[in-house]
Amino acid sequence: MGLFDFAYCGNYNSKLVGLSILSPEKWSFNEANDNRILKKYLEHTYRRLEEENKIYTDEEKAVFNTGLFDIYFQPIYAYFVKNRVEDQQKWYLENFINEYQLSSFGINPLPERANYFNDNSDLIFDTRLDIIPQYDHIFGDLENIERMPAIVRTSSMRVQLFDGAIKIATRMLEANYKVAVPQYYNRRIQLLVPLCLQNAGIPDLALACVKNEDETKYLGRTCLTLEMAYNNARLIAKPESNWLRP
Repeated sequence: MGLFDFAYCGNYNSKLVGLSILSPEKWSFNEANDNRILKKYLEHTYRRLEEENKIYTDEEKAVFNTGLFDIYFQPIYAYFVKNRVEDQQKWYLENFINEYQLSSFGINPLPERANYFNDNSDLIFDTRLDIIPQYDHIFGDLENIERMPAIVRTSSMRVQLFDGAIKIATRMLEANYKVAVPQYYNRRIQLLVPLCLQNAGIPDLALACVKNEDETKYLGRTCLTLEMAYNNARLIAKPESNWLRP
């Protein structure tokens, strides 16, 4: 069940504007002002909280922890009341409120944030391990190959271009392991590595890497656009890298 199955959200865009002011950061890509990142963030956060059974409900209200903070670092919660419209979703999104405002509602303990990992080491790229790309998927899957720059997609040297980009990315990781940005996908942590396929220092794609079963290498399973990569990474935390930005 998704957020919009759980609740009727009313003028959702207007409420997201309020939330973006309450928890200010860049929530839109490029020069847009549509809070698209924030929309994706909340929808995926809700799904994870539902999996973890962390959504509070009683007879009159429902609450979940958005995982966001206001400017004073108080947690922000989504607050729902009973939907008065019959035969519709049970809940109605009333507002986004901080911990102080929620404390008067008699909820104890307050709902927890979503959790995406149990071992902090999962968030750190092990530079001792090689990256092995899954080229049959990267080049064989139509949706995946369409994410590539046209000049790379149609090149007879595209494997060599990718190998070179991975080699450069490996050196970047050796210089600073924090270049790899964690994302949550398919119920596990993956690490996003920048691929500069056309110009040095300007990433075109992110390679999603995961350790193999015996943890002796990383498997580069698929390529993501930078927009897709940012949306996935933002679930865990706001990326602080110098290459993955909205």
